Amino acid sequence: MSNKAEKNKQWIEAKKKFRLSNMHIQMARELGMNPKKFGGLANHKQEPWKAPLPVFIEDLYLKRFKKEKPDIVKPLKRMFTPVKIHKYRMHGMLVLFYR
Repeated sequence: MSNKAEKNKQWIEAKKKFRLSNMHIQMARELGMNPKKFGGLANHKQEPWKAPLPVFIEDLYLKRFKKEKPDIVKPLKRMFTPVKIHKYRMHGMLVLFYR
């Protein structure tokens, strides 16, 4: 498996394990966070002074980018799969479909 595929798999596993949304995964990626380190950050039940992981990611994103969420939230699968563009003509106009 290639290095890029392994990293993508780590993000997918982190999303499932820590119950994160597509928005939180995208925010964490933009912040440059490591999905392997989420276990230490998501320990808010045993360490009550820590914020839950989604809240922690939102706070960091707000501090760094001065906005609450990304402008466009892409689904995790769409981030990792290549986009196929299907073209065809309909009534003299070019129509594009992205899958």
